[in-house]
Amino acid sequence: MAALYATVRGKIGAAPLGSLRSQLLRWLLIPLVLLVALNAVSVYDNALDAADLAYDRSLLASTRALAERVAIKDGKVVADVPYVALDSFETDTLGRIYYKVSGIDGETVSGFDDLPPVPANVPRSEAYPALVRFYHADYNGEPVRIAALLQPVYDDSMRGIALIQVGETLDARRGLSRKILVDTLLRQAVMVLAVASLVWFAVRLVLRPLMRLKIEVENRALNDLSDVDQALVHKEVRPLVAAMNGTMSRMHNLIASQRRFIADASHQLRTPLTVLKTQAELALRENDPAAMREIVRSIATTTDATVHLANRLLTLARVEHGSAGAGMAPVSLTAIVRQVGLEMALPAVQKQIDLSLDAADADKTLVAGHELMLHELVTNLVDNAIRYTPAGGKVALRVRVDGARVLLDVEDSGCGIAEDEREKVLTPFYRSSGALETNPGGTGLGLSIVREVAAQHRADVTLTSASPGPGLKVVICFNSAA
Repeated sequence: MAALYATVRGKIGAAPLGSLRSQLLRWLLIPLVLLVALNAVSVYDNALDAADLAYDRSLLASTRALAERVAIKDGKVVADVPYVALDSFETDTLGRIYYKVSGIDGETVSGFDDLPPVPANVPRSEAYPALVRFYHADYNGEPVRIAALLQPVYDDSMRGIALIQVGETLDARRGLSRKILVDTLLRQAVMVLAVASLVWFAVRLVLRPLMRLKIEVENRALNDLSDVDQALVHKEVRPLVAAMNGTMSRMHNLIASQRRFIADASHQLRTPLTVLKTQAELALRENDPAAMREIVRSIATTTDATVHLANRLLTLARVEHGSAGAGMAPVSLTAIVRQVGLEMALPAVQKQIDLSLDAADADKTLVAGHELMLHELVTNLVDNAIRYTPAGGKVALRVRVDGARVLLDVEDSGCGIAEDEREKVLTPFYRSSGALETNPGGTGLGLSIVREVAAQHRADVTLTSASPGPGLKVVICFNSAA
């Protein structure tokens, strides 16, 4: 059974599934046909046993009728068999019947002298008296069934046991066997056809709700992702419909997110592109080289800001539509933060910002995650901290272990974020009032990217005030993979 299940499971997983109706019919009818075949064999065997028992009893009755005519006369065993009885013993309408009467000493008294004797190892049948034996033999080139009866005979002068044998050819038995076989197969075939018809109609009736569900889904509009009514199908199929509804809900959210992202991205890119076009037109009309150089410098600045915005948008799109939980591997948060610190050292030095790192050992800060995405998370946090920290300020990076958690702290001495705005800045394109004053050219995407990456890594993001003094402290809590 286990091997059959494994084979079926392997075939299901290896090849596309066919019609459910045909599979149900096969799995119902094929075992049914096998069971009917086994039942037909059993019925046929039982019928043959019953026929053999009936014919054996008839054969035994003939043997006993002959035994009643055996007696002792003048010191010899004699069989008084009339001619009419003799003729009936020699032939029958369905086959030939042979007999033999043997005396006390085994001499042939009457009948066919060459009729096969009783084998020595013939078993006794429980259905007949102890003096009766039945056996098969060949006589005149034909198989026969022979009944042998030991008949006590005696008178005043002698006593002993006579042997009466009556044999019958198997033509009648074979004819009855063929009739039983044909009748059995016909009845079973009719029953199989009737059951197959009922099963076909039952399967068709049971699968009708699935057909209605199929028609409803096919007739839906392209943008209709509403839930399918689970009451349309059977209880066993409702988990599938529920899973399908969940998938459509996720698809709806994904499409809505993509539409929102496209709308936000087009809105955010429209302004810098318009500015670039305006600056380019001004440069074309300007004849003063110094003024033109200043316009070109502005174009370069606007281009840098546009490239930065486009990169952030692409990063946000990659993070939002990434596969959460896929390709996770243990990575050292300390190693990632140290690498980002080295990469961001130059911008920090250019603004005269004190960038520091306090991290636990690398082998103690393992978290399950995507190394590139975690690198992007830390880069956005450090980049934001440097951008919104005034010259001469401080940015502190810390990686610490707290029980089964690994915590990343990024603390700056910038303008900070008001408490009522800390949840809003985690959404795309929202910028706090302090950020607008400190860095008007920002994109409002850094912290939203951090939130998305943290969500994919099942990490918590907390924004608090720096201590001491003004500033922002971002704490991200990961589950340890150590």
